[in-house]
Amino acid sequence: MTVKLVAIDIDGTLLDSNRKITPKVKETLQKANANGMYIVLCTGRPLPGVTEQLVELDLYGDNDYVITYNGSLVQATKSNEIISQYTLSYDDFLEIELTARKAGVHLHTIDDKAIYTANRDIGKYTVHEAYLVDMPLKYRTVEEMTPELSIIKMMMIDEPEVLDKAISQLSADFLNKYTTVKSTDFYYEILNKKASKGNALAKLAEHLGISQAETMAIGDNENDLSMIEYAGIGVAMGNATDSVKRAADVQTTSNDEDGVAEILLKYI
Repeated sequence: MTVKLVAIDIDGTLLDSNRKITPKVKETLQKANANGMYIVLCTGRPLPGVTEQLVELDLYGDNDYVITYNGSLVQATKSNEIISQYTLSYDDFLEIELTARKAGVHLHTIDDKAIYTANRDIGKYTVHEAYLVDMPLKYRTVEEMTPELSIIKMMMIDEPEVLDKAISQLSADFLNKYTTVKSTDFYYEILNKKASKGNALAKLAEHLGISQAETMAIGDNENDLSMIEYAGIGVAMGNATDSVKRAADVQTTSNDEDGVAEILLKYI
């Protein structure tokens, strides 16, 4: 079966350890896209945090799409047409904020415009996230967060040992109510229950009339599991976690060894 759509994670997959796209990966992706293959960046970042990579790979054509916020939003990059979007309600915000406060961890909230935190002592990982994804960071008390905000995701962020302790205290009801993903040792993401990279890839494939068997997904971390499990060919990077390697159909080289290019050249 011919692969028509490739979903590619960014951090640890598309980007090498220097946070760059290697020349070989760039050339391979641009050739694949020019030949009519859908190259779709699929990331936990918001859209501003992936703009640099979209521009570098020239993924702003009429048939280019991007998956952001760990699958909460799927849209066309040129027209901004929304294919699917899942948000959190104001009541969700209040519940998650209270849960984080009781657990003693930093928290921030993200919509399509900014990152918001009610922590007076703003966590260093919140500052890191704002810098990484190029979004403004705003201090807002809980009372200043109003129901009309379109919240796309929330993140518990803290030192790994503090965060792990908080996660271990989460109730079964809480975990069943939301999609939760630990995307790094210090980030724990909370999204609408229907949001995941796998569901987003399925929605986009359906929109484009592409079968599941005609998709490929490439990733390295826990938040990539759902799309790797969904794809016709699930690919684990050489630097992927053990759980991702177990779930994948095949494995490629690491992000510092042109892993994305190597798998595309082998299969496509």
